[in-house]
Amino acid sequence: MKVLKFGGTSVGSPQRMQDVSKLITEDGEVKIVVLSAMSGTTNSLVEISGYLYKKNPEGANTIINQLEQKYVEHINALYRTEEVKRKTLEFLHEEFDYLRSFTKVHFTSFEEKVILAQGEIISTNMVTNYLQECGIKAFLVNALDIIRTDKNAEPDMNYIKEKITKMLENNAGYQIYVTQGFICRNAYGEIDNLLRGGSDYSACLIGAAIQAEEIQIWTDIDGMHNNDPRYVDHTEPVRQLYFEEAAELAYFGAKILHPTCIQPAKFARVPVRLLNTMDPTAPGTIINNDFQRGTIKAVAARDGNICIQINSSRMLLAYGFLRKVFEIFETYKTSIDMVCTSEVGVSVTIDNRNHLADIINELKKYGTVNVEEDMCIICVVGDLASDNIGFETKVCMALKDIPVRMISYGGSPHNISFVVKDANKKQTLQALSDTLFK
Repeated sequence: MKVLKFGGTSVGSPQRMQDVSKLITEDGEVKIVVLSAMSGTTNSLVEISGYLYKKNPEGANTIINQLEQKYVEHINALYRTEEVKRKTLEFLHEEFDYLRSFTKVHFTSFEEKVILAQGEIISTNMVTNYLQECGIKAFLVNALDIIRTDKNAEPDMNYIKEKITKMLENNAGYQIYVTQGFICRNAYGEIDNLLRGGSDYSACLIGAAIQAEEIQIWTDIDGMHNNDPRYVDHTEPVRQLYFEEAAELAYFGAKILHPTCIQPAKFARVPVRLLNTMDPTAPGTIINNDFQRGTIKAVAARDGNICIQINSSRMLLAYGFLRKVFEIFETYKTSIDMVCTSEVGVSVTIDNRNHLADIINELKKYGTVNVEEDMCIICVVGDLASDNIGFETKVCMALKDIPVRMISYGGSPHNISFVVKDANKKQTLQALSDTLFK
C-alpha cells in the first residue's frame, strides 16, 4: 500500500480537487491519502485566531463569513448531484457555526489549535464526498483518532501503528482511505498539531507505521532541484537522493521538504517520492537509503543568518571554553547552525535573533564579540567523504571570486557549507551550478 500526500495548492480549487481525485483512483490500487487544508485557508484561520486573541469578535466573524462564502462557491462548482451538494453544505455550515462559537469563549492557545485543525477537516470531507459521488469506495479517517504525540511532543509511534492497523482491519474493502495531515492529539488528548513538516510529517508517520511500499509527497514542483530555480537558470530535478542528503538540503533551504519530516520513513526504510501534481507523469525525486558514490547532488541556500565571532586569548589551551559559549545559546534556546574554531576564537551562525542582544552581552564575558548580519549559508550536498578526492578543489574554485566568511566541512560526509553575504547569494549559487552541473 502507498501513502500519498497532497498539499494545499494541490487541493486549492474545485478543479484541483477533481484532478487529485482522478490521479489517486486511476490505477485502482488501495492507498491512504493525506490532505492539507485548501490553500489560503490556514492563513484565514490564523487571522481569525488573531482577532479572537485581541477580543475582536466582529473582526473574526467578518473573516469567518468571507471564508464560508468562498467554500460555498467551491461546493457549488465541485459536485454534480444535489444530494451530495446538500450533504456537504450542511457539513460546511455546521463547521462555520462551530468556528463562530469561539467568538463567545475565553480564547487561549488551545482554542487556536482547534480552529487551525478545521481547515484539514473541511478539505478531507469535501474530497471524500466527491470520491463517493464518483462511485469510489472512499473512507474518511479522522487523524485525531490515529495520530498522537507523547509528553515530549514527539510522535507516539507505537500508538500510531496500533491505531492505523486496527483502523485498516476494521474498515477493510475500501479503495481510498482519506485523512488529514498536520493535526493530531497530544498526550493529554487535546487537539494539537505536528508543527514540523505538517502534512508531510503525517504522511511519513503513517507510511512508516504501515511499512508502506512508498510515500509520495505531491506538490507543485517537479521534485527537488539541484539548485534554487528562483536564482539560478536551467536547474534540473535530482532523480535520487539519500535520506541524509535530502535532510541536509531541506535544512539549508530546499523548501519542498522540512528537514525532520522524512526521519520516520528513513528509520522504517520506506522510500519517499516527491512528485508534481501539475505534471503527474514527471518522475520527480526518489529519496531512499541508497547512497551513490562519487556524485555531488545539489546546492541549497538559506539567507537571513547572523554570524557571531568570539575572540579570546584565554581560549588558547583552555578546556571548557566552548562549553561555556554553547551554554549561553542553550540558555536562550537558540540553535547554532555552523561552527568554526581556531586557537583563539570561535565563529558560529544562528538564524534566530529573538535573544541576540542578551546572547552578545553574555558572550562578552569571555572575549571580544563581532556580529555580522544578513549572511547566507550555502551548502553543497552529495558524496563529500574524504576519499572522494578533488571535490574540495572543484567547489572552492567555483567561489574564487566570492568573499567567503566561513567554511564548514567534516561534520557530515554529505555536506560542505559556506557563509557569504546575502548580497552574494545569487552569484554564489550560479557559480557553483556552472562549475558542478555543467
